[in-house]
Amino acid sequence: MGRLTRAEAQERNRAAVLAAARDEFAERGFRDTKIDGIAERAGLTRGAVYSNFPGKRALYFAVLAEQAERRAPGSPPRPVRTVGAALAALARAWVAGLPLATAGPGAPPFAGTGLSADVLGEEPVRRAYAQLMTLDALLLGLALERLGPGRGERRVRLAQAVLTTLHGASRMAADAPGFVEPFDVIAACEHLASLGMDDAWRPPHLPWAAPARPADEPWSPPRALDLVRGEPARLAADGVVAVLGLHRLDAAEEAVRAAPPGTRVTVAMVTAEPGELAPLARLALAELCVPLRRAFPPTAWPPLQVVFDYAGALAAAAGVPGVGDTTEAAVRVEAGRITARAEGRGACHTAARP
Repeated sequence: MGRLTRAEAQERNRAAVLAAARDEFAERGFRDTKIDGIAERAGLTRGAVYSNFPGKRALYFAVLAEQAERRAPGSPPRPVRTVGAALAALARAWVAGLPLATAGPGAPPFAGTGLSADVLGEEPVRRAYAQLMTLDALLLGLALERLGPGRGERRVRLAQAVLTTLHGASRMAADAPGFVEPFDVIAACEHLASLGMDDAWRPPHLPWAAPARPADEPWSPPRALDLVRGEPARLAADGVVAVLGLHRLDAAEEAVRAAPPGTRVTVAMVTAEPGELAPLARLALAELCVPLRRAFPPTAWPPLQVVFDYAGALAAAAGVPGVGDTTEAAVRVEAGRITARAEGRGACHTAARP
């Protein structure tokens, strides 16, 4: 066997670190796991671990993200015609991934246990996680809006209630094994569809947002993975691309609501700390989108692409340099060229408007 290239060796080391971290977290939990223990189990140096991950929390997020992304795909989704049936199917797919009450020490770490206050740590990370949950609620709400009577009505508040129920069930299944009755969770989510909710959406700043500026620039985006569908994103097509820092993801809805029907909207997530927060973003999206793809037919998947712009290459293609967690910018693409751009509060709204 020939010598590995530097990239191949780094990929092998990264895989070894992840496998070792998964076992260490399973045996010791997040708090008691040490980087030295992970390095020893992987047969690598402490420096080799840090060359792949900036710290223990990034490793933990990466282990949980990989676990969430690799859940078995299950059988093809059955046809669902009502919001209640769709929520029951989603809950069924979600609880299928809960840890068994009989799981003992040494079981793989479970995402529902992982994101307590001591793991999320500092306020900027918690804020990023809150914004990722907001994006999840938008994605689920958009999917629900494509189903049943009242199709097109905003259902993001309903989605927030459903996600609160499902994440609560996950946490209780981890903290109190045997307490959660999966069939009750499924029934509860199905009945949430009958709640009457005032779901008006009127952001007060939008009337004062600066208009998008005309542009005529080439559009040559890099390849990226659509985290919603788990397949390559279609970035070259006409549409709106919103470049949003992890503290500004709630602005994604501005683009969705302002764009004409049928417009492709893409959210490119960026951050100043991709080594730590990119795995958190992958985890948050996979926790929802993997069971959503199992439960909803493709015709009901949310009409929104979400990618993570690890190195800022997509942002650079959009003419947005120096990205960070508060970045908020958007461009409109037509016929392979950027035809309008906007930055700051309300940018997604004004760039998406025809």
